[in-house]
Amino acid sequence: MAAKIKKGDTVMVVRGKKTNKGYTGKVLEVTKDRSRVVVEGLNIVKKHLKEIPNVREGGIYEVEAPLHVSNVMLVCPNCNEPTRVGFRIVEEKKVIRKYRYCKKCNENIDLVSEKEKRG
Repeated sequence: MAAKIKKGDTVMVVRGKKTNKGYTGKVLEVTKDRSRVVVEGLNIVKKHLKEIPNVREGGIYEVEAPLHVSNVMLVCPNCNEPTRVGFRIVEEKKVIRKYRYCKKCNENIDLVSEKEKRG
């Protein structure tokens, strides 16, 4: 199954805390089994950590917490607006290509997969 949001995409937070809503950031991590994404610089929480000798000091650290994938929208690199994502399958000669595309400007975002046509 292809992901609508991938690591490295730029996303905008459309729902959630007022401190995060409307801001954009780069996706650092995607957790498929929990449907969550970690966005750079958004959803900052304080985490209390113990000291681990020769690794880190103990204290209160600020880290990015995961957001549910339904609370963010991909920012299209072509039209630079938050958009829904669709998938398009294109057959060219003997190759089948699957693309992610922007549903606002109808332009391809990137190539998801490529297979040779059988038969």
